[in-house]
Amino acid sequence: MSAPGQTGVLLDHLFRRQAGRIVSHLARVLGPANLDLAEEAVQEAMLRALQSWPYQGAPDNAAAWLFRVAHNAVIDAIRRRRFTVDQESEAIEEIARAADALPDRPDLEEQLRDEELRMIFMCCHPEIPRDASVALSLKTVGGFSVPEIARAFLAEDATVAQRLVRARRQIRDRGLTLDMPGGLELQRRLDAVLDVIYFIFNEGYAAHEGDALIRHDLCGEAFRLARLMAASSLAEPRVHALVAVMAFQSARAAARVDELGDLILLDDQDRRRWDRRLIALGFQHFDRSIAGDAVSEYHVQAAIAATHARSAPGQVPWATILDLYDDLLAMNPSPVVALNRAVAVAKVHGPEAALAAIEPLREDPRLRGYHLLLALRGHLLAELGSRAEAAGCFHAALECRCSEPERRLLKRKLEECRSTEGQETIA
Repeated sequence: MSAPGQTGVLLDHLFRRQAGRIVSHLARVLGPANLDLAEEAVQEAMLRALQSWPYQGAPDNAAAWLFRVAHNAVIDAIRRRRFTVDQESEAIEEIARAADALPDRPDLEEQLRDEELRMIFMCCHPEIPRDASVALSLKTVGGFSVPEIARAFLAEDATVAQRLVRARRQIRDRGLTLDMPGGLELQRRLDAVLDVIYFIFNEGYAAHEGDALIRHDLCGEAFRLARLMAASSLAEPRVHALVAVMAFQSARAAARVDELGDLILLDDQDRRRWDRRLIALGFQHFDRSIAGDAVSEYHVQAAIAATHARSAPGQVPWATILDLYDDLLAMNPSPVVALNRAVAVAKVHGPEAALAAIEPLREDPRLRGYHLLLALRGHLLAELGSRAEAAGCFHAALECRCSEPERRLLKRKLEECRSTEGQETIA
């Protein structure tokens, strides 16, 4: 048994690690139409652990304990629900059989991994809207609560809850299954799954609001899901490319903020704080991603991140990075890609060229109220000595939604511009 004082940390870790596995496993046994029943059983198992482990200590095999209690909770719930006698008997028999067989299966890890993958592919079914797919993936596979999902995506608890209810209703009404699609449908669904995973990662890597720049829980769950896919039969080159992107970007996490939690820009980061283990993992998956002829956006993003990772401080080959951004923009002509490309333009061709590159973006409604566009424009204007105009950009950026570390950086930039504002007219 574990010491009572360690049980809170252990349970939190187990919840993140095991909740999705147990829900996916129970949903396979019960059928996706009873997804809510599977989730309730997992919540019940966690509640019982919270009630007993702090006083009795955690069992030696805590994960097996949670699986067993969740199975028992499902059986109790089935007996309370309006199943017919035959349905109840059949469901209880199947659950009991699964519970008895689970610990003895030599391929247990492979089975659980397969069930998790089937679950996230169902969550990303084309008939389920993307916002609901993200919420359902985090809830069922990631073990996130409704308030956690709402905080992560700056939504109301009720809004997230409604999305989950609608998604479960669609699963029920349309008879969606955990069967893996094949052929072209598999390729389309795989693209959707990768998009959802990367969306979750990005939301964690650059939080749009709140005290922290990075939501490590979101990043960690997205990274786990991507690596789960890379270890499966779905490990296509673009899957390895996505894992490489996440590994390279995660490697910089510790260097992105100082001890006070303030943001440190890429040029100013102490590269000795970059995680060499994650960088090595990134190159490992990047090498695997090169197989085949198809090149995805994740390949190009991985190549950009790899170029930064292998460059010595002050020796970043920005012309190479600009070429890669040109390729990425041709594949995905989004305003955010164009904005990131402008940073490379500034490094290669100077601030005037970069200002010209972002000028059309100022009219793009998708970037209206986007603090990073205003912040980059302010930075470029400051480099050109236009301090008053730069100050206006930083002031406008502060009116936009952003995280507290970003807000503090913008305030420092604004103060710097104001303190030197008069100098631009002295020549």
